[in-house]
Amino acid sequence: MTKPKLTYFDLARSRGEECRLALFLAGVDFEDNRIPSGAWAALKPTTPFGSLPVFEMEGKPPVSQSNAILGHIGRRYGLLPRDEWEAMRHESLLSAAEDLRHAVNKTFGIRDVEEVKKKRAELAAGPIKTWGANMEKQITGPFVGGTEISVADIKVYIIMGWFKSGVLDHLPTDVLSEFPKLERLYQSVKEHPKVVAWYARTP
Repeated sequence: MTKPKLTYFDLARSRGEECRLALFLAGVDFEDNRIPSGAWAALKPTTPFGSLPVFEMEGKPPVSQSNAILGHIGRRYGLLPRDEWEAMRHESLLSAAEDLRHAVNKTFGIRDVEEVKKKRAELAAGPIKTWGANMEKQITGPFVGGTEISVADIKVYIIMGWFKSGVLDHLPTDVLSEFPKLERLYQSVKEHPKVVAWYARTP
């Protein structure tokens, strides 16, 4: 292996996508290993925690967990603030974003349509609104820490894109629209030249 390798499914709006995007913004030449879902069963036992993404560097053991990968990219390549306290604050947003993901994931696998509607309505009115309000307090603008994009901005952008995409049935695509700082952050990341370049070069 001559360059870093990131392994994940070929999915947008995902933990893997936020790591891919962070690596690209950092200017890292990496192997973007996108596996088909059918290959996962054989690969799973070889991963550190039975999950993806997995990040590998020559001479190092593989590392899993998206927040650990983002933290490494942020510290090594300048996508986290130099100030340690401010960097910790940014990394706290990574954890908060995962908390929200887990809350949404609890509504997956429910077969009864009416029950899904009920659970998603409760999510929209409760945890998602609370998360949005708390995040709003953390954003300086246009990005989390001001004018410089960080891995925290990338993760929040991917989470918000998940909601905006409409793939989550019975969850309004504008569920976070009442939070202007969050909406501005989303738009600022979307319009960042390197983010535009990333999506211009991938299908």
